[in-house]
Amino acid sequence: MPIPERQGVIPRALLRENAYVSIRDAIVDGTLAPGERLNDADLAQWLGVSRTPVREALARLEEASLVQTKPGRYTMVTPLDVQAARAAQSVTAAMHELAVRQAVPNLSADEIEAMRAANRRFAAALQAGDIDAAIASDDEFHGVAVKAAANSAIRSVLEQFTPMLRRLERLRFSSVHGRDSVAQHQRIIDLCEAHEVERAPVAARDNWLSLDPRFECEEPPQ
Repeated sequence: MPIPERQGVIPRALLRENAYVSIRDAIVDGTLAPGERLNDADLAQWLGVSRTPVREALARLEEASLVQTKPGRYTMVTPLDVQAARAAQSVTAAMHELAVRQAVPNLSADEIEAMRAANRRFAAALQAGDIDAAIASDDEFHGVAVKAAANSAIRSVLEQFTPMLRRLERLRFSSVHGRDSVAQHQRIIDLCEAHEVERAPVAARDNWLSLDPRFECEEPPQ
């Protein structure tokens, strides 16, 4: 998300959120590579803001395990790590399972159609090789149940752990295995439409557990 052009005083909260989203997205899409050192002054210049919102964004990203810091030595993009990815994956899968469980009894026909439309866009994006669009459509698909569940705790946990999985999603959706998710989504839709309050949540959980957290681990700098 670009930082808005300066038109008067920009609220601090907006600067902080924009800095967080911009750095987070740069980590997720590989612009800032795993293991890359981060300098708050350079990031502030890149984003066109002061160091304060950048430092606040980096602290928040550290909580999401996307950034590592060692005071007085370095701040860096967290190297890809199987154990951390699996932990984030299991928590995220459990939250989506809970969201669907809470949403299924009350999902409307319009919400089911919104899931279908998102899955069509998802399939089209995969076919076109547009990974950004695929991730956005996947977010829309799963977001229907998350919104319908109306559970702020689920939203909070997903906000913390989903960014780490974005890197896994980019790997999956850029491979032929990503197309498996289209069929998995359709199964979730069918079960939700049938108000399968036990099977639909499990299908949602399994969809997130299908992300493969295997990648080469890197050691942090000494």
